Amino acid sequence: MTVSPWQPASTRRRDALLETPVLLLMVFLASLVLFTVGRLVEDDGRVVSLMAFLPPIVAVIGSVRQTVLTALWSTATLFVVLLGIRLDVGEVIPPTFATALMSALSIGACRYRIRRNAEVSRLRSAAAGLQRQLLRPLPFRTPEVIIDGLYQPVEEDSMVGGDIYEIAMSPYGTRVLIADVQGKGLPAIGTAFSVLGAFREAAQREPGLLGVVDALESAVERHNSFASRTGEPERFVTALVLTFDERSCGLVVNCGHLLPCLVCEDPEKSGPVPLAEPGVPLGLVGLSPEPRRIEEFDLPEGNTLLLFTDGVTDARDPFGVFYPLRERLREWSGIPPSELAATISADLQRFTGNNQRDDIALLALHRVPAPVPGSKGDGRGPCTAAGHGEPGPDGEAGASSRFTTDGLPGGTGGTDRDGVTGGGADRSRVGATDHTDHTDRTGA
Repeated sequence: MTVSPWQPASTRRRDALLETPVLLLMVFLASLVLFTVGRLVEDDGRVVSLMAFLPPIVAVIGSVRQTVLTALWSTATLFVVLLGIRLDVGEVIPPTFATALMSALSIGACRYRIRRNAEVSRLRSAAAGLQRQLLRPLPFRTPEVIIDGLYQPVEEDSMVGGDIYEIAMSPYGTRVLIADVQGKGLPAIGTAFSVLGAFREAAQREPGLLGVVDALESAVERHNSFASRTGEPERFVTALVLTFDERSCGLVVNCGHLLPCLVCEDPEKSGPVPLAEPGVPLGLVGLSPEPRRIEEFDLPEGNTLLLFTDGVTDARDPFGVFYPLRERLREWSGIPPSELAATISADLQRFTGNNQRDDIALLALHRVPAPVPGSKGDGRGPCTAAGHGEPGPDGEAGASSRFTTDGLPGGTGGTDRDGVTGGGADRSRVGATDHTDHTDRTGA
């Protein structure tokens, strides 16, 4: 599975759809048909004059050389045929001149088309190089998970649009981002760049998952601040930020994004991951008093976690019916994870009639097969009944300058799953947002 429909082998530009001998044979046969029809209807002059349209047709599908040869053939043949039916020279010159003029215009149009195609090819090559630097090629394997997937921008020439993803191998496990920037195609790329850069740096630096989300929030706010000064619209970003370690569960912070789906061997168990209500999107944290939450979910070996953007669920068929992703996943429970994204993409194309209206990003994650019992692990601590092993700054899991610990129930002893003493009874830690030090934290 590749990141996008882009393949280097397919970028070889061809100026003509057909080889020259084949095309010239078709031109000859077309001329013969016109001559025969003219004889049958006893109006050779008018019918044969239709040969003037052969050069424009070849200019659309052929090379300059093929267009020139067709133009010479059409002009010469028309002149000879019209003389052969004993027309006066005065009657022969006007249609011959018109054919020659149309041939010249066709040659010029063909040259422009080929030059334009070459320019587009160069732009696509540059865009493909940019894409390889920005979006990680798939599939991708880490010590904890294997990620397959695809990315399809709605504006193919941009190659990168508003839907983005990233995978980072950090000291705290594998961290995964999938996000959808408000807007489509090229206008959303600037915000997407900001989010990608912030995630790559914060995923390695921040021990807590909320610290990573804090960095993404700050990046979006900085970009929006710059956009407002330059007259561009401010944008928000929906995102899922996840962490996986060697255990069978994972952590996720939902910033207003679509719920991920589990694809299980038992079709009845396939469906959305049971998480709480999505949090506020990135860039809009000041509009909601609700704090973001770290939640835990199970991803045992044999199951596939599907992350996707709204380009999938908002896709419609010609009758306006939305794409039934949940029903499809129940039907595809036996499909290998490496083929799931490609299967969804192909089914989407059939469902919409190849009418893609939004960027599409799909990630299919599944666990790396468990090591042989007794083998050496990857160095991270084992999972306990209460501890998750992802400590945050100052010893608090996921705590950051923006998010702080908030009222975890539980006894006075023990450790909760995020490493916070005295909170073992709660399965998801709540972060409270601090709005008082916005300028210092964002660096604006």
